[in-house]
Amino acid sequence: MRTILWASVCLCLILPSAQAVTYLVLPFFNLSKDPNLDWMGESLAESMREGLSSEGLMALDRDDRIQAYSRLSLRPYSLLTKASVVKIGEELDAEQVIFGQYDVKAAPDSALKGALNVSAKGLGNGASLLITARVLDLKRVKEGPEFREVGALEDLAALQEHLAWQTLRFLKPAGAPSETEFRERHPAVRVDAVENYTRGLLASNADEKHRFFTQAARLDSHYSLPDFQLGRLLWSKKEYKSAAEWFQKVAQGDVHYREASFFLGLCRYQSGDFAGAAAAFQEVARVVPLSEVYNNLAAAESRANLLPSSVDDFRKALEGDRSDPVYQFNLGYALWRTGSFAAAAERFHAALDHDPADAEAALLLARCEKQSGPRPGDSQTEGLERLKTNYEESAYWQLKAVLQPDKP
Repeated sequence: MRTILWASVCLCLILPSAQAVTYLVLPFFNLSKDPNLDWMGESLAESMREGLSSEGLMALDRDDRIQAYSRLSLRPYSLLTKASVVKIGEELDAEQVIFGQYDVKAAPDSALKGALNVSAKGLGNGASLLITARVLDLKRVKEGPEFREVGALEDLAALQEHLAWQTLRFLKPAGAPSETEFRERHPAVRVDAVENYTRGLLASNADEKHRFFTQAARLDSHYSLPDFQLGRLLWSKKEYKSAAEWFQKVAQGDVHYREASFFLGLCRYQSGDFAGAAAAFQEVARVVPLSEVYNNLAAAESRANLLPSSVDDFRKALEGDRSDPVYQFNLGYALWRTGSFAAAAERFHAALDHDPADAEAALLLARCEKQSGPRPGDSQTEGLERLKTNYEESAYWQLKAVLQPDKP
């Protein structure tokens, strides 16, 4: 378990009432008769969640919500009773739950058939959209105000952003930006791009996801959410250079920007661009000083033979989580490379305490005991730095919100 999470557990033991407020956004229910429009409920939920997260609120991930639905045997697009909303919120320890519904009314002389694809078929011409959102405060068992948006179907993205801003202003009255500022940070995109992106999230296999995300990115070049998802898909296939190209396109104001930079660093590292990898990790570390970020930054510095810097940054990673054997091994490896054999041996002992079968740690411990340093061309001891591929920024912000509730 990472130390940020461990620190949260310790804090709760010491201060049982201390916790950051968490927000859960549920898929909006489709009141229309067309199941092909179910994707809009997911789009509304994701737009709302990303808008809240980008402004510093602890909005739970989509994956958390999907798992809760599964555990409670709830269908994703079913009309939820208030009791079901409360149950889902309690399942995820959320304090505030945002949920709602929407309806689509076709123009008198047109019908919505199949997927929207507004730009291609013009099916959005004259069609209107009514969205209703509610906030339920589970801590006080109290409903907040109802927010409504009415507009043309092709203006879905703008309606979503205005709804997110209204909700943010209610939840964070003292810290919410003006509507103009919020819209500048979250510019509206084409409705067909939104549709393709959302269908990509909902797709059941990687090929379908890739097709939908690529189409979304093509339809609106300023829409960087599909860029991030395409990067993740290509990263999972170990297509590092192609993944890096997509990660670099993620806009700085995007809620996924720092995570994209983290994976950009990993892609560059795997492609042998260690200086570029270090630059990407450094940018993330300046805002989110996670152990995994410092670990990977140090690994890139180590591969670039910046040994003093790598020792310092591996030490920062270990200070964040002394129970992690990867950090123990990496710091030991860096110390061994600098000739600090006794200090390195301590770290390798710690790594072996966790995994006695760690052959690399055993080999390097034996070298430390013999005070035998690196040998040029020794394939057994070159490039042994261990990377972290998890990125848990939300845990950092949650802990910070508990420890420093009045700081942005």
